[in-house]
Amino acid sequence: MVSTNNLKNGMTLVVDGEIWRVDSFQHVKPGKGGAFVRTTLKNVRNGKTLDKRFRADEQVEQAILERRQLQFLYREGTQLVFMDTETFDQSPVEESRLGDATRWIRDGDSVELVFHEGQVIDVNLPASIEVEVTESEPGHAGDRVSGATKPATVETGAVVQVPLFIEPGDRVKVDTRDGSYLSRT
Repeated sequence: MVSTNNLKNGMTLVVDGEIWRVDSFQHVKPGKGGAFVRTTLKNVRNGKTLDKRFRADEQVEQAILERRQLQFLYREGTQLVFMDTETFDQSPVEESRLGDATRWIRDGDSVELVFHEGQVIDVNLPASIEVEVTESEPGHAGDRVSGATKPATVETGAVVQVPLFIEPGDRVKVDTRDGSYLSRT
């Protein structure tokens, strides 16, 4: 348990049976009435945000998270199988638990998974990755509009909007947070 007076950004709490990360907080002492803490919380599992007020010095449960590096092995139906490289234990994880992050994970990649009470609740990917373009339509002569893009499929199976000059076989840098093209490498 932790006091609401000791909250910090990034701290994880258990509120109403769900795990929430503190995005921001503000101690408020109105002229009349008791002090309180206004917080903005983000659900770790689904990304929803919640504005919640706590009484000052109220006790809330702190969620203890464990972060471990695991290697992605393969997909099996709707599950992704990861292996701990130290103990060689394999952990199947439902694809739905990891959300959009599954679009950027390749076989053999080392990924940081976040565990709470033995269950995977999140995955931490690097902000950007380099991937190879496997399919894209050719850019046609005369297609010289500034900023024009076309869809391209990359080696992970994700579709990214890229500039017209990108061809199959090119390596591109992609932002894993929103799936946007950053540069050709």
